[in-house]
Amino acid sequence: MPHIWQFLAIKIGLGYILFYMEIIKLLLIGIILGVSNVIPGVSGGTMAVVFGVYDRLLSVITINIKKIFAQWKFWVPLVTGIGLGIIGFSKVITWLFENYPMGTNYFFMGLIVGSIPLIIRKILFIPTKSPTFQGTEKTKIGLSHLLAFIISIGIMIILTIYKGEDITNKVETIFSMSLAIKLIITGFVAAVAMIIPGISGSFFMLVIGMYTTVIAAVSDLNIPLLIPVAIGVILGLLCGASLVRFFMTKVPSQTYSAILGLVIGSVFVIFPGIAISVEMIISVLVFILGFFLAFLSTKGE
Repeated sequence: MPHIWQFLAIKIGLGYILFYMEIIKLLLIGIILGVSNVIPGVSGGTMAVVFGVYDRLLSVITINIKKIFAQWKFWVPLVTGIGLGIIGFSKVITWLFENYPMGTNYFFMGLIVGSIPLIIRKILFIPTKSPTFQGTEKTKIGLSHLLAFIISIGIMIILTIYKGEDITNKVETIFSMSLAIKLIITGFVAAVAMIIPGISGSFFMLVIGMYTTVIAAVSDLNIPLLIPVAIGVILGLLCGASLVRFFMTKVPSQTYSAILGLVIGSVFVIFPGIAISVEMIISVLVFILGFFLAFLSTKGE
């Protein structure tokens, strides 16, 4: 009997350890998602794919309250991490981009490239629809996959071209109804963009001309301006997630083909160039670090 109790105690103890390890892992992933969402050109959706939480994140963005509460162990630490990333770590990453732009960009590029094997597996092997057999079946690659990939790559090339344009963003800090409407639209567009891997929500805020206003509102905790942004983000997340879920259900492998194009294309958006210098050597090293972090974190997916 003592052996049985010892076995149960060990099993329960291991269960708690694994539970808290998962919580910490999701918290850290959330921080990375939060930080990436405030950097123009870096996609929060891509980072979600990189760390293997994209599908689960889509499933929890719904108006089904029962489903949301059922998955609290997943989204509570993730959302907490996102909040910490946006509020607490965005200034650190901004500082890194300002002082070490090449190394920081190469690290994000490494994370992105490291996620590509996972996306390819998602294209090649889709879950079976049979209720009696849970597994995967091999995908027959066709013209639709190629078109989805080419179109998404084309979108990212356009964004890369626009990246080079000088876009001025004036900071607005005083609440007005016209500004509130602009912030709701900005939050909506940015949230839809955040759901799609490869597309940077903050980049679209930059294009719209509201990036510095939103970042200043977050930094200063300007609640009257943050409320309309939050309304737009919630509406955008619900609409964007519903759209992506629709395509995931109807044409999953083609959708992942499009995601592959967006993810690969996002490398070109944030590519800082090549220079013969010590900084370049360090950049290559952090690229390798980012690659293995992403690759190892998604290896079991």
